[in-house]
Amino acid sequence: MNKFSLIRSFLAAMLIVLAPFTLSAQEMSVNSSDAVKIDINSADAQTIAKGLVGVGMVRAKEIVAYRDMFGNFQSLDELTAVTGVGAATVDKNRHLLLVPVQE
Repeated sequence: MNKFSLIRSFLAAMLIVLAPFTLSAQEMSVNSSDAVKIDINSADAQTIAKGLVGVGMVRAKEIVAYRDMFGNFQSLDELTAVTGVGAATVDKNRHLLLVPVQE
């Protein structure tokens, strides 16, 4: 048995042993009541990019630019008006976002 076969066998055995102890992505996610909500009307692009699932810096900058151009978001679903932000992205992040009620 060569060195690489031995390493491969060891890694395969570790996967078998550790598989029952791995967490799914859903189990690793933070409980929505524990998560810090991001105010979509005041957060900067860096905060948006770091805090949301599937939103990178380019998309976060587009969200901020849209907000600057059209004013504060009235609902989370309004985010779909931003180029590249679809309903699926909004749904994945709904528990992380906050749109303050404006009076």
